[in-house]
Amino acid sequence: MNVKPTLLIVDDEKPTREGLRAALEERYDVYLADDAASALQLLESEPFQVMLTDFRLPNEDGMKLIARAKSLSRPPVCILMTAYGSEDVAVEAMKRGADDYIAKGRLQIDELEMRIARALRSQNLESENVALHKQLDDRFGMEHIIGQSPAMQEIFDVVRQVAPSRATILLGGESGTGKEVFAKAIHQASPRARLPFVAVHCAALSATLLESELFGHEKGAFTGAHERRVGRFEQAQGGTLFLDEIGEIDATIQVKLLRFLGERTFERVGSGKTLTADVRLITATNKNLAEMVKTGKFREDLFFRLRVVEINLPPLRERAGDVVLLAQSFLREFAAENAKPVKEFTSDARQLLLQYPWPGNVRELRTAIEHAVVLSRGEKIAARDLPASVRAEPPVAAPASAPSALTLREAEQQVIERALKETGGNRTLAARKIGMSRRTFHRKLHAYHLEDL
Repeated sequence: MNVKPTLLIVDDEKPTREGLRAALEERYDVYLADDAASALQLLESEPFQVMLTDFRLPNEDGMKLIARAKSLSRPPVCILMTAYGSEDVAVEAMKRGADDYIAKGRLQIDELEMRIARALRSQNLESENVALHKQLDDRFGMEHIIGQSPAMQEIFDVVRQVAPSRATILLGGESGTGKEVFAKAIHQASPRARLPFVAVHCAALSATLLESELFGHEKGAFTGAHERRVGRFEQAQGGTLFLDEIGEIDATIQVKLLRFLGERTFERVGSGKTLTADVRLITATNKNLAEMVKTGKFREDLFFRLRVVEINLPPLRERAGDVVLLAQSFLREFAAENAKPVKEFTSDARQLLLQYPWPGNVRELRTAIEHAVVLSRGEKIAARDLPASVRAEPPVAAPASAPSALTLREAEQQVIERALKETGGNRTLAARKIGMSRRTFHRKLHAYHLEDL
């Protein structure tokens, strides 16, 4: 059985109240009030979906009643009726929160029902929009990114500072470290959160297609352009445009991006008309753009424009304390998705997760846990459930009598020394080359007595 929407009619004239009730009670559950005080008492006792009120009421006018109704935790759709219709009254009614306005002298029931239905649809869409954005906040908000390691805490601090700004951000880090996740979190924590977040993976498209994808094209701009296309810059108007794998774009698109960052303008392919877009740009790469600048593969001026704020995400091997936390989160997700009773890891499985270097980072860990959940046989993930790559014996790099911690220390020291040598002693480039945060890199230099290199 369909539940009728509740409707409150407020009018001090009994014939009007009763006439409206008779006309509307087939579609609505109708309540009546003859003044603002009794109407407000009803509004506070139970939620109404619609309030239809006269402008002239004893002691308090209808616009004041609307303002009070709209301050409730669950405000109704409010429509103001008056025999004293004028443009000024209509404008003032809308300022006070009225959803619509109708002149009593010209009132037609069919038109009134149409206006009520339209206002209800608008309210429902707004409620759905609020609910959708809450879901986005719940999924992509900063508080839902897992990371207790010092390296991640440092990044969280930077993200909280830069998210409210308009600054262009360059996200660096190895493949699979979660760059798009952070881009979405920055967007959700920004004033643009209620506007579009548009992502483009630059490496997936040829240069010609990417130019059209980003900036749009006019009909006939090139073979196959049968109609005008709106590009991603226009689609992201007011919001955030995320360009992943920015190091893959060619010289032509680099020039167009540089122009946009300088002037906030662009042109569709095949058009001479200049368009403007209010878009915040976040880019990401797993390449060393500084090195690409040196070799002439990436414009230096664009590089500096893109990295107003640079955030380098650490690889998972530098986040040992986060591995089990992430794994447990993925376990819960995939257990629910596959209707599996699995709840935790055996000690052997946990040890394998901790000792594996995760070259594919968080993306590889997520896939491994999904694999394990699907193959699990009870309430615990066992070592045998993990992928063969995770279960494989690590190669022996030193005699059995050598302490494993020392072997790891020596290996890490050699990696750092080699990176410094290859970058001519540039510590920033060396840290970036091996995917290590600058703070961690400097701490390692001190620990290994390499400050003088």
